[in-house]
Amino acid sequence: MNDATATPGAGAPESPEPAAQGRIVLLTSSHRVAPGLLSWPAWQTLHAADRVLCADPDHPQLPYLREAGVGGRAGIEHVSPTAEELVGDCTGAAPEGDRGGGRTVVVVLSGEGDRRLTDGLSRLAGSGRVRMPDLELLPASYDLPGARLLDLVQVMDTIRAECPWSSRQTSEGLVKYGIEEAYELVEAIESGDREALREELGDVLLQVVFHARIAQEDPEEPFSIDDVAGTIVEKLIHRHPHVFGDETAETPEDVKEHWRRTKAVEKRRDSVTEGIPTAQPALALAAKLASRVRAAGLDVPLPAAGDGDGVGEALLALAVRAEAAGTDPESALRVAARAYREAIRTVERAD
Repeated sequence: MNDATATPGAGAPESPEPAAQGRIVLLTSSHRVAPGLLSWPAWQTLHAADRVLCADPDHPQLPYLREAGVGGRAGIEHVSPTAEELVGDCTGAAPEGDRGGGRTVVVVLSGEGDRRLTDGLSRLAGSGRVRMPDLELLPASYDLPGARLLDLVQVMDTIRAECPWSSRQTSEGLVKYGIEEAYELVEAIESGDREALREELGDVLLQVVFHARIAQEDPEEPFSIDDVAGTIVEKLIHRHPHVFGDETAETPEDVKEHWRRTKAVEKRRDSVTEGIPTAQPALALAAKLASRVRAAGLDVPLPAAGDGDGVGEALLALAVRAEAAGTDPESALRVAARAYREAIRTVERAD
């Protein structure tokens, strides 16, 4: 019987088992999540690893990994191997020759990653000439919704400290920018431009963070962006008892009534006109006043035309009528003004 037909039971040589391939785990974590708060798969992988490497000795995760005994007696090694060295270590082809194959090596990456290492591993894997270990990218922590807001706060802190213009700004000096950004946001919403909407929302958010950062430096009554967020969270919870409390609201009108009743208790206002900013555009101001009058059930006569041309009184009457009909006069006038603008351009092109 030749070797081609021999069976293991007949004394033929057995085919050698392929050597274990090993495993390289690239461990990432988010700087927006507190160090040490890692996923259970991450902790399992770290404790089971043959080697744990981290090129950055100041990596924020390291104190917590050491406290948890990660790395065993060898500890966490502060080395930055090449892709070839890392593959060789895992598969048993390292120059030392005494490490054996099938090893699991975890590389704790910095927030920026390690482009040199990842590019090198991709190149080796695509070459077809190297016996590759298993490669795994393991996120140890994930960003929560809203986590990028932490980046914005951090960037604002840096700009406030280092930018010659931003470091000198006051809330009073930024007022005009807040108004401009609010109008640009309105325009993006009404135009239906989604890309512009995303950008303008960011610009408005920047104004909030900028003002809060300035307020943090006030020597007498400082507050931070966390105080701003905490205040609005408390207000939203308090004014939504149908969501966070025992009250019920079946319709949008019920919700509005809850809101008005709660605000009345909170503010203890003597007049329905209190809290209405008079610096807002005139049509919006007129509509807001009319809304308060209607909600309070007051019968307030419109002012008669005085010695002037009566235009103001006529505009006021139109604004009150529009509000009663459920139309925002400010938005309606903007729509009409845009149509008028296009008519002007049409005439200009014809000329």
